[in-house]
Amino acid sequence: MSEPVALPAFKDNYIWCLRQENKALVVDPGDPQVVLAYLASQQLELDLILITHHHWDHVDGIQLLRQHYPQARVLLPAVEQHKIAAAGEGVAHGDIIHWQQYQFQVMAVPGHTVGHLAYYCAPWLFCGDTLFNAGCGRLFEGTAEQMWHSLNQIMALPADTWLYPTHEYTLANLEFARWADPNNPELERYQKQSKAQRDRGEPTLPTRLSDQLRFNPYLRAVDPVLQQHWQQENALELFRFLRQRKDQW
Repeated sequence: MSEPVALPAFKDNYIWCLRQENKALVVDPGDPQVVLAYLASQQLELDLILITHHHWDHVDGIQLLRQHYPQARVLLPAVEQHKIAAAGEGVAHGDIIHWQQYQFQVMAVPGHTVGHLAYYCAPWLFCGDTLFNAGCGRLFEGTAEQMWHSLNQIMALPADTWLYPTHEYTLANLEFARWADPNNPELERYQKQSKAQRDRGEPTLPTRLSDQLRFNPYLRAVDPVLQQHWQQENALELFRFLRQRKDQW
């Protein structure tokens, strides 16, 4: 079974590509040229496009890719179809997508946007801008309650799940994490490891859910010790507090 490949795009985006024989699936192709170049170099035919949410850097490549590969299916959030210029099939929470030998479960994870989706095919989760390495998405449209519910859905997945976010924000996120979770003894080591990866030109993604449960301050909002440190009465209130502080960071 092949592993998803990161196609760097723009300043800090990753377009994830999964291949099966000569067919390819891509997630959030904001930059079509990056995808077209990779497909040509690997002699692959684009067969399926998965969209997590409507922001331009996730959807702007759809139309050109469909011109080159008109048979490719485009699956996008049904709630956000009216916000996406390109045509596609709307999907929603609980839908099952079959592609080649893979089966993807659609998860509604609102917060960053109201209709944000994630796509789960064990052991992979394509989570868009909901959860990052050591961070989470800004609440552009949803509420803290919605995002916290979404993060809890992800935390309920198996600990060996590999997370495939769409942005390389890890080093900046870890700077904030060390402030937010000052007594976490592992953060400095993880920060050094992540910086070494970036210095070598390597992505810090994907990342295991088990690691995020140790290093991601938003997921660690469940820790009573951290709640007490910030004088927040429960996990939701600590999450809300940390997300607001990060917006001002």
